[in-house]
Amino acid sequence: MKRLATLILAAGLVLSAAGGAQAIDFKISGEWLMGFNAAEGGLLSHKRQNGARHKADNKDIFSAGQRLRLQLDAVASENLSGTVFFEIGDTNWGQASTGGALGADSTNVIKLKRAYLDWTLPNTELRVRMGLQGLPLPFAAGGSAILNDDVAGVVANYRFSENVGLTLLWARPYNDNYEAVATDPSSNNRDGYLDNMDLVSLAVPLTFDGIEATPWVMYGSVGQNTFRNNDNPRRWFTMSGYENDNGRWSSASFERERATTSAFWAGLPVKLTLWEPWNIEFDINYGYLESMGRGNILRSDGALERYSTRREGWLAKALVEYNMDWGVPGILGWYGSGDDGNPGNGSERLPTVSAAGNFTSFLGDGNLAWASSTDLYDRNLSYAGTWGVGVQIRDISLVEDLKHTFRAVYRGGTNSPSMARYAKNPWSWGSCVDEPAYSDLEHYLTTNDGILEFNLVNVYQMYENFQVNLELGYLVNFIDQDTWKRSWGGKRGEAYSKQDAWKAQLIFAYTF
Repeated sequence: MKRLATLILAAGLVLSAAGGAQAIDFKISGEWLMGFNAAEGGLLSHKRQNGARHKADNKDIFSAGQRLRLQLDAVASENLSGTVFFEIGDTNWGQASTGGALGADSTNVIKLKRAYLDWTLPNTELRVRMGLQGLPLPFAAGGSAILNDDVAGVVANYRFSENVGLTLLWARPYNDNYEAVATDPSSNNRDGYLDNMDLVSLAVPLTFDGIEATPWVMYGSVGQNTFRNNDNPRRWFTMSGYENDNGRWSSASFERERATTSAFWAGLPVKLTLWEPWNIEFDINYGYLESMGRGNILRSDGALERYSTRREGWLAKALVEYNMDWGVPGILGWYGSGDDGNPGNGSERLPTVSAAGNFTSFLGDGNLAWASSTDLYDRNLSYAGTWGVGVQIRDISLVEDLKHTFRAVYRGGTNSPSMARYAKNPWSWGSCVDEPAYSDLEHYLTTNDGILEFNLVNVYQMYENFQVNLELGYLVNFIDQDTWKRSWGGKRGEAYSKQDAWKAQLIFAYTF
């Protein structure tokens, strides 16, 4: 905390000196989260290997943690300001690596989350934000299925009228992270070579009485080394997933064909409130990533089959609500295209960059977007290769300052069951065991699989800036074991036992 205070003070002094005689208004805001979590987050209970049976997941059931975020705004005027956003956390109590163990001040867990400038071109309606910032692509129901994350870039907004605007952005999620491998002739022995990913997007916000729509398109350029030798699991959102050593499929080889790969996305989010008390939201997304290369994938019967890294898919999602005095009941649903079972033509799932699905709060991001433990399921999720339908009642208010939200959602897969024969690991839909880096980001479900999720979120507003949040979640496991027994793990004679998952999370949140 002393380091953070010193850092903020130093930043303030620098900005004050730079401003000279001009008055700068400094504003500090932030949030404290303190959380206590009991959970059995895995959908796999036991596995048997070489005749020995043991638990699949040995993580603690109970954990406690905290997170602190502090934002400093240096405001010169309504036309010019600078923002820096620090984060301390996630800090798990008792864990040395996150600064929560005894003598925690010896561990530096201060992170720069955002840092950007806001300015307006004089005598115009053009507003610009440049720097490391939170960047959501336009979305309606269920959160963004393409991108909603912190990223470095430049965003320019222009208002033609109160009804029509224009937004242009350039973002650089990755660059100069590739470290060449001297023993790999194809690496060119060049650090940072062809490893940038650039995104350019154009959106047109349209606002009329009772109608909001924002059609948008985005082009992406991905260098051949952007995700090479990189353990960042978000790559599986974008790539087809067949690449060699990717953790999910049994790839035997991979041959790169292009120095740079092109990608394209488009979306149409619409919100309708003109028929009050009805609220209708729907969103249509499309994405395409051209093939970066081809290779051989190993089937469970030992045969090799040609695959392509091309990926193309679509998604439609919707929410219909009816506002009442005591709460807001609604129905929700989505459908995303899935793999057809032929790796030779690539993947038919929607490619995404960093999704933030929020229809639910266990297999999604629909509550505080924070878990106080290492529970891998409470994360941002893509809808790729899945479908779902559910009901919810949000903001139920029977007692003053106390609100409840209840959800029941069933999700299934749209991927061909024959894809299981290529899986390196049985149940690679997300067991939170052998491939935790991937399972928390994109559950792979076939048309034979399903998960029924229940959420109950209770929020008590104790003070104006302080709330107590109790979240309860349960997952009923309908994964089809017979389908995944055909995977490579089943062929080795390994046996897996499935289980339901649950969590109970109590969070104290102070915002200022």
